[in-house]
Amino acid sequence: MAFGATYDACVLYPAGLRDLLVRLARTGLFRARWTDEILNEMVRSILDDRPDLEVAQLERTRTLMCEAVADCLTTGYESLIDGLDLPDPNDRHVLAAAIRAGSGVIVTENVKDFPSAALEPYNVEAQTPDVFVLHLIELSPSTVRSVIQSQAAALKDPPMTVGEVLDHLARSGLPRSAAALRHE
Repeated sequence: MAFGATYDACVLYPAGLRDLLVRLARTGLFRARWTDEILNEMVRSILDDRPDLEVAQLERTRTLMCEAVADCLTTGYESLIDGLDLPDPNDRHVLAAAIRAGSGVIVTENVKDFPSAALEPYNVEAQTPDVFVLHLIELSPSTVRSVIQSQAAALKDPPMTVGEVLDHLARSGLPRSAAALRHE
């Protein structure tokens, strides 16, 4: 059985990274999970920085994400939140969702907000997206390379080569993963 990974909103914010993480979730290497609350946070963050976007556009993105990844929405985690202790109480819902989903990994840029001591009792580990993708490359380099190729092929406005996608992902927080894929 594939391991589970709960995505924090911060890794779903950059479009290229979100696209990669959703595409990777479709490979079967792991089970990607998130919640409506995580998606709400993603939408709010994007709208804060991109007032040119319409809520309807982001709702479409949200719907497409959920349609693309089977069984991605975690529910029934809310009763766990109050019993959890994290440096930022606003992150407890992410840990609660990971526990409820049986995820062994929380993929987040904010690993400091998910200290090992707080996660270990639940057999959960926080990983940056770069570390997470590096682990997937170790697990199945050909699968990850194929995902990057399909991501590049899907980009039309503007079109991008695989090298350009890797450049973009390196700037979006995946420098080591992009480097590993260049040498793959």
